[in-house]
Formats: sequence, structure tokens, C-alpha cells
Amino acid sequence: MSNTQTRAEAKRESGRASARAAAIARFVVIVVTTYLGLLAVTFFIGRVIPIDPVLAIVGDRAPAHVVERTRIEMGLNLPYYQQFFLYVKGALQGDFGTSVLTTNPVMSDIRRVFPATMELASLGTIIGALFGIPLGVLAAVKRGSIVDQIVRIIGLVGYSVPIFWLGLLGLLVFYARLRWTAGPGRIDVVFEYTFTPITGFYLLDSILHRDWAAFRDIFAHIILPASLLGYFSLAYISRMTRSFMLNELQQEYIVAARAKGLSETRIIWGHALRNAAVPLVTVIALSYANLLEGSVLTETVFAWPGLGLYITNSLQNADMNAVLGGTLVIGSVFIALNLFSDLLYRVLDPRTRIR
Repeated sequence: MSNTQTRAEAKRESGRASARAAAIARFVVIVVTTYLGLLAVTFFIGRVIPIDPVLAIVGDRAPAHVVERTRIEMGLNLPYYQQFFLYVKGALQGDFGTSVLTTNPVMSDIRRVFPATMELASLGTIIGALFGIPLGVLAAVKRGSIVDQIVRIIGLVGYSVPIFWLGLLGLLVFYARLRWTAGPGRIDVVFEYTFTPITGFYLLDSILHRDWAAFRDIFAHIILPASLLGYFSLAYISRMTRSFMLNELQQEYIVAARAKGLSETRIIWGHALRNAAVPLVTVIALSYANLLEGSVLTETVFAWPGLGLYITNSLQNADMNAVLGGTLVIGSVFIALNLFSDLLYRVLDPRTRIR
């Protein structure tokens, strides 16, 4: 290889290294900026809501000197920029203050309730993906047919009908009338004091304990709210799957595959869906994030002891430390899932990689 070719190759490699470094720097800037924006929004919400956190702690009948001392201890007498600095410092250390409602550190409460929300949202996402992807593929393949119209109506209903109304209707039909599922709550009172959680994910914990009676009871409690969240997820996933598949079925490689005599099943499931799976991964990740942050109404209807119900109860009791801490955690998870889906998209799609 000549010196000219060697220098050209070295220059190209240097350019690729610079592009990778710039991409990493942009990623870091996006993460930091987004998280600081989230912190700023939650801090602003905590200051504009007409609820005095000091009075929520000491009560409205406390002496003036107690109120003032508590205000100083909480740093609320400081200028806003200093309060924001202390707020960011505490948030980065996982310190969201103490809950007025439970008298526990907010982070301790979140660690206790968040697994319930994750378990519910995870099962809902699995249900939504298992049914939403095939329905979306079927609607795309049968475009314009009655099957396509039915799938689109199913998705439209999932988007339009309030989930709390579906929850109440589900409890009335499947619990009160048919007795197919268990009622509100996460586990029956019979197992509440004998079942010992390990990971906080009750279905997994019951399997680890080999307690199949508890597993059946836990599954009976979770299947109805998870199915409702799964239906909401199905509406989004099926619509996006249909869109991606319609785009793939119009590509030239599909025409070439048919010209080669490949079966329609192999073309649809082995080629078109495989290429559509790249953006579909991002859709599923975003759907999971939406269920994590949007399960408040479902948890309230089903008395599900997760983060959504925790935030709702805290808000009703003016417990702003808990409300802001829970909101910040959900926002952080949403940001993390968005970034993860973006990275996964770049890994799965070679066209987005830096060469």
C-alpha cells in the first residue's frame, strides 16, 4: 500500500473517530439537558401549586415560630436559585425528602411501590405486543378488507374509551358478575401476611417460593388490569405495525421475493416483518413507558398499590415531596426508555451507524 493510500485511510479513520466522539458528546448533552429540564419542571410545579409544604408538615395550627423554624430547616427561606440547586443535589443523591403521609423517606416508599407498577405495565406491554403485532400484520396484508376495518375499529376504541370506565366495567362484568377474576388489590388477604416478597414482583416471587396457590391468586388479581392496559397498548402497537408493514410491502425486495416464488407466509413474516421490527422495537419501548406513566387511573380503579396510586393518595393529602418524587422517577424512567429505544434502533438498523 502506498503512502498516499495509507494517509487517506488514516484520514478516513480519524474522521470516523471524530464523528463517533461527536455523536457520544451529543448524546451526553441530550441526556443532561433533558434531565435538568425535568428537574426544573418538577421544581417549578412544586413552587406554583398553592400548597404550603411547611403547613402540610406542621399543620395550620402550629405556632408561628415553629412554622418559621421548619421553613428554614427545609431551605424554603432561600432564594429560588439556591433552592433549585439544593433540589437538584438531593435528587441526584436520591433524596426527595420525607413523605408527610407515611413519614418515610420518599425514595424508600418509591422502592416499595414501584415494582407493582412495573409488573403491571410489563404484563400489559407483553399482552399488547403479543396481540397487537399479529393484528397489525393481518390488517396490512388484508388492507381495505373487512378484517382491516375491524382491526382499525379495535384500535380506535382502545384510543377513545376512557380506561377508568373500562376498568369499572371490567370489574362489574368479570369480577362481580362472572367471578372469573379476583377483585381490587394485588393479593388476597389470606396470603398478605404469609407471602414474603423477594424482588417485589409478586408473580416472580411466588414462582421462586414455589407457592402455586399464591401464584394463582396473584395472577387472578393482575390479569384484569393488565389486560386493560394491554388493550390500550394493543391499539397503539397494532396501528404502528400496520403502518410499518404497509410501507415494507411496497418495497422492491418484496416484489423480487414474490418473483422468486417464495411463499406469501415467508415473505410477510420472514422478510417484511423482520424489517419492520426495527422501528417496532422503538414503538414497544415507548408503549411500555406510556403504561408506566399512564397507569394512575388503572391503579386507582383497581386499588393497585403501585406508584400511580401512591402519587394519587399523596396529592390528595398535600404530600408534595411524594408527588414530586414520584413524578421525577416516572419522568426519569420515560427518558431512559426513550434513550434506550434510540440506542437499540441504532444497533438494529445498520443504516444509522457511523461508518
